[in-house]
Amino acid sequence: MEVSFSKEIESLRLGDGETFHGEGILAITKALLQSGVAYVGGYQGAPVSHLLDVMVQAKPYMDELGVHVEACSNEASAAAMLGASIHYPLRGAVTWKSIVGTNVASDALSNLSSPGVTGGALIVVGEDYGEGASVIQERTHAFALKSTMCLLDPRPDLPVMVNMVEHGFRLSEASNMPAILELRIRACHVRGSFETKANQPPQVSTRQLMANPAKFDYMRLAHPPVTFPQEKLKHEQRIPAARRYIVENQLNELMPGAHEDLGIIVQGGLYNALVRSLQQLGLANAFGECDIPLLVLNVTYPLVPEQVADFCIGKRAVIVVEEGQPEYIEQEIATLLRRRDIQTKLHGKDWLPQGGEYSVEVLAAGLTQFAGTYLPGAAIDSARGWLEGNRERRGAVARQLDAPLPPRPPSFCVGCPERPVFAALKLAQQDVGPVHVAADIGCHALGTFEPFNTGHSILGYGMSLASRAGVSPMMQRRTLAIMGDGGFWHNGLLTGVQSALFNGDDAVLLIFKNGYSSATGTQELISTPMDEAKAVAADKGQSMVHTNQTIESTLKGLGVQWMRTVHTYEVAEMRDTLKDAFTSSFNGLKVIVAEGECQLERQRRLKPWLASLLKKGERVMRVKYGVDEDVCNGDHACIRLSGCPTLTLKDNPDPLKVDPVATVIDGCVGCGLCGANAHAATLCPSFYRAEVIQNPKWHERLWASLRGGLVRALQPA
Repeated sequence: MEVSFSKEIESLRLGDGETFHGEGILAITKALLQSGVAYVGGYQGAPVSHLLDVMVQAKPYMDELGVHVEACSNEASAAAMLGASIHYPLRGAVTWKSIVGTNVASDALSNLSSPGVTGGALIVVGEDYGEGASVIQERTHAFALKSTMCLLDPRPDLPVMVNMVEHGFRLSEASNMPAILELRIRACHVRGSFETKANQPPQVSTRQLMANPAKFDYMRLAHPPVTFPQEKLKHEQRIPAARRYIVENQLNELMPGAHEDLGIIVQGGLYNALVRSLQQLGLANAFGECDIPLLVLNVTYPLVPEQVADFCIGKRAVIVVEEGQPEYIEQEIATLLRRRDIQTKLHGKDWLPQGGEYSVEVLAAGLTQFAGTYLPGAAIDSARGWLEGNRERRGAVARQLDAPLPPRPPSFCVGCPERPVFAALKLAQQDVGPVHVAADIGCHALGTFEPFNTGHSILGYGMSLASRAGVSPMMQRRTLAIMGDGGFWHNGLLTGVQSALFNGDDAVLLIFKNGYSSATGTQELISTPMDEAKAVAADKGQSMVHTNQTIESTLKGLGVQWMRTVHTYEVAEMRDTLKDAFTSSFNGLKVIVAEGECQLERQRRLKPWLASLLKKGERVMRVKYGVDEDVCNGDHACIRLSGCPTLTLKDNPDPLKVDPVATVIDGCVGCGLCGANAHAATLCPSFYRAEVIQNPKWHERLWASLRGGLVRALQPA
């Protein structure tokens, strides 16, 4: 039961002259259909997950249009889909999170870019860069340069973004180059509106099939010797064609300003932050009208030399606003100006940070230096006062604190089935000693934070088992690799399991089997239980991940001989299984499948089921856990072993004791981990289990009354 996008799907049906209201990424999704896309694929990942999620759930409507939608196993398989556009006039779009997804897809992208495309090929990437990012900080720009792909970076305004999707397909077709549409986090989530057009069913589609395949053409293969003329085509034909299209269709925007002797060249995606920072200097108004001329690069590769030169000629200075490093655009512009002997002074990374997100405050600091040098009359003092005021406010808050605020690292969800495994791993290492842990991408990566601090490396999605290959032979104890079921299917099966079996490696692999690709939005996998199993589980309020044995069957088929499946909430059993794996006499790959359904998905099933029972007046029992404050000894080992957000502290009610006691607050989902930890680690017996019964039977009411009376009778007056 994934998140429902029914409202978003309805917005895809909007026709000519209607108005779309919503987020940027959903506007992009609508724009794909307006552009006549024939096939869509991808791998989910923030901030572009919703594009594929909505398309997958809108399959009935996609079938009406004849659009094929495929949820791919990884980004490489998504990029390979674009091979359909090499021979055929099919417009295709794929999507993923960058930079990590682009790394995975790069081989297919290189082999796509070399022969070029006939139908428009658009790659929608979420440029996950900056403070809100969840991946390594690198730029997609490098891939556009090395493989010669057009790179679009639209201004974060819905009409512009939608327009650039349509132009992206045409630009790709005009130049025979794949095109990347780069969307930052803020562009994906910016809200606005635009006037829609009718969706265009593709001329060749699942409803209008091709009768025959294309004729054999060796020039359409990325294979020597034709790769050599293909490389010449990139620079002799494709890039010039792309530049012509950019100029003829005015994809880059020239915005005039009063100070014609100065200029700013900015990536389109940074336009909103730039205008806001210029407002701090009194160089822009609330309507976005700037006093300094702007060249807004909605296409950042290829640059049009004549366009850039014309903008710079006659100006005293130009500053390039380019987020991230290296400064590809600034370097190209510097080379361009030097070759044309244009003496305009060029600034950029000399006044702006080399790396990191260009927020309004960061841009304002750099632009203050630019304006101070070339515009003495600008409101520099006002901007400097604003920046200094920000620093003073932060300093004042810090001075009010007796000590720095403790860090608040992200944590597992309440009741997450992966938290108990890390608790069990802590306990296991108390007996066998510390082990090298190769971590992975996924929810389980939160185990690298307090209170677990588990993981020595993260080398990529599904790469944990492969990443320990150089460590295992050098360690006295066996190493542990951790991955989720999403990572297992994405990359881990081949790069990790197959390689370990082939080489006879002696290692331990722990696979979290929660039934979904949870970290990216609980998308379904090949190992997700079927709808029938979900329906039965929903009826009984049970977990259902054990009903799909695809992972176990695959491992057995590959030849894994040592495999154990353990429910994650059984902390003692998980601890013993880990100890067995670390100390077993079996020499080879040992796999532990930690089975426990994603708590978010479980609650999405349970809550409607419980509500339906209550509505019918039927008996409902919920489990809650608590701490007996009179028994709690205040050593807080339970918190250090669990890290559950609902297990926290409160003042000790005993006036003779100063240490706070543990307490379970509202939000507890009754997973039972606190009690399981207390038993497995032999902690103080202060936890209790309470059954909250709604609509109880008559005998339960009677029994509760008798017990209550007895308790009151035993209490002192």
